[in-house]
Amino acid sequence: MIRPYRPDDTDQLVSVWQKANAYAHPFLQEVFVAKVAQDMRDIYLPNAETWVLLQEKTPIGFIALIGNEIGGLFLDPAFHGRGHGKALTDHAVSLHGQLSVEVFAKNDIGRRFYDRYGFVETERYLHKPSGEMTLKMAIPA
Repeated sequence: MIRPYRPDDTDQLVSVWQKANAYAHPFLQEVFVAKVAQDMRDIYLPNAETWVLLQEKTPIGFIALIGNEIGGLFLDPAFHGRGHGKALTDHAVSLHGQLSVEVFAKNDIGRRFYDRYGFVETERYLHKPSGEMTLKMAIPA
């Protein structure tokens, strides 16, 4: 089941993010990760259009949208490979049509997912806060 974010989801979604982030982004520095974890609580979750994926009433993943851009798509790694990421992305596409996303170049897990979904790279740039190369990707028109 996918439903809108509620403030009482915050702790569980930050936990999901921490697990998924450690799995997909082991290259990120600890100081940067700590800052993003706090920003998840204070900025990202409450201000984005966030949709929560539940399994037996427990949040196991989420997609956060800013217009037609995916600000974040995170799934507890224990639930990878079961179509849940696709379900969240399909939901976002049904709401906003063509989507774009930014993904770290070293995030092999995320890049494979977006490639399989049909996103294509449109640009590369250095993400200054993390010091990492980032790919902008979009679903072609």
